[in-house]
Amino acid sequence: MKAQDLKNSILQLAVQGKLVPQDPSDEPANELLERIREECAELIEQKKIKKPKGGESVIYRGSDGSRYEKRVDAKGHESEPICIDDEIPFEIPEGWEWARLSSVCVKLTDGSHNPPPKAVNGYPVISAMSIDGRSINLNRISRFADRSGFEKENPRTRIKRGDIILGIIGGSIGNVAIFDYDEAVIAQRSVAIIDCGALNEYVSFALESPLFFGYYKNAAGTAQGGIYLGALGDMLVPIPPLTEQRRIVAKVDELMPLVEEYGELEDAREALDAALPDRLRKSVLQLAVEGKLVPQDPSDEPASELLGRIRKERAELIEQRKIRRPKGGESVIYRKGGSWYERRGKSEPVCIDDEIPFDIPESWEWCRLCGLAAFSGGKTPSTDDKSNYEENGILWVTSKDMKRDYIDSTLITLSEKGASELTRYKPGTILMVTRSGILRRMLPVAMLKRSATVNQDQKAICPFDYRLSEWLLRFFKASDSYIRSNFSKAGTTVESVVFDKVKSMPIPIPPLEEQKRIVERVDQIMKLIGA
Repeated sequence: MKAQDLKNSILQLAVQGKLVPQDPSDEPANELLERIREECAELIEQKKIKKPKGGESVIYRGSDGSRYEKRVDAKGHESEPICIDDEIPFEIPEGWEWARLSSVCVKLTDGSHNPPPKAVNGYPVISAMSIDGRSINLNRISRFADRSGFEKENPRTRIKRGDIILGIIGGSIGNVAIFDYDEAVIAQRSVAIIDCGALNEYVSFALESPLFFGYYKNAAGTAQGGIYLGALGDMLVPIPPLTEQRRIVAKVDELMPLVEEYGELEDAREALDAALPDRLRKSVLQLAVEGKLVPQDPSDEPASELLGRIRKERAELIEQRKIRRPKGGESVIYRKGGSWYERRGKSEPVCIDDEIPFDIPESWEWCRLCGLAAFSGGKTPSTDDKSNYEENGILWVTSKDMKRDYIDSTLITLSEKGASELTRYKPGTILMVTRSGILRRMLPVAMLKRSATVNQDQKAICPFDYRLSEWLLRFFKASDSYIRSNFSKAGTTVESVVFDKVKSMPIPIPPLEEQKRIVERVDQIMKLIGA
């Protein structure tokens, strides 16, 4: 059960007379209601409150066991009783009574429909936004009125300590607070101000109970989704004896801190549940790139032989002038005496242990990304020339398409004309978003499943051996936080990654056969955890 459901259950038990035991010695509620009617009659006589429209409501149980309602006007004339059994939502204990909310209130009004002009400071103007839990938070006040504005509005509301403040507009409907200040304030239309005297604490809990949810829903018929005061006053409230009300309020006050504590634990658990798949995903990917997810097989061809073939292929491409010779010479990273060294061309080897983030298995190797792939980018064809674009044309990848691991379709496609000046990348190419606001939250990386072009926000990573693609995709997924934390470009209006630093990253390379086993195992686990 959720904390809100538990709170609702407690309040519903309270208004049904099932939260605390009844005491036969309590003065019955009908005597309490009779005193309230007498007090209201005096206030009407003194012109401090208005006469109720249609007369005073009196609800009673007839000899046939049904509930009836009659109206008594100022002269004591009674209307014909009407059976209201169809309005009674549940049975209440002996000694309790049903009453219209308006008949137990000495004040039932709402805030100003035309708030006075705003002042820099002065008298706070409370609203539904001021309701914080069961209290009014004066730190949430955004509007103030000057003295003239206060004096104009105050006679109608006269908000005082102990009054009930009820949200009656839109999403605030049903939010309840007790005004707990001696400060002079006025209110906006979004709240009702209710004073039931000694009944306030109990009535405030009743207004929060599920009993009133249906009332609020049915009454909220205005264009703004608000409650008319007339509809609010007509709502039925179960009234216990006054001493039982006090026991109910004490019990609710005792239980609510426990409900709040339960709610905090529930929030923490839900936050943990929400974060767990992502944490597991990151852990699985990290284990994968460290060689700890699947066992090594001594019969696998070691990664050093794979890298040797890639270097020969690169040398041929350089010879054919299809790619440029690397600055400073070809990088070769090797292990010696427990440390990692890098040699470039004919230069002296340099220890690079400070660049190596973790240990890898014996059959694995480290290699700079620039030694594994070629890189390029894209651009946006002129949008003024509509002939650059056509439906079901050539895929053109933008950041909006980079929400999945594999790309086989795009939101926008190009015509042959629009794609004529762009590079078409083959399936297996890895794409990385290097310029986008999304980099504040994540590093989008995906692999092409079909030939495609890209816009200027992506970089294309074209492996010299496309069998590396699946492995590189998992490596970049595992390196999301590291790349965004260490390779972000400072001082730019749009988040971006310094891709030259990405190109120089040391990449752990397993044997090809182990790469396949790792990819398969990662995918199996991700399905299990729903990541």
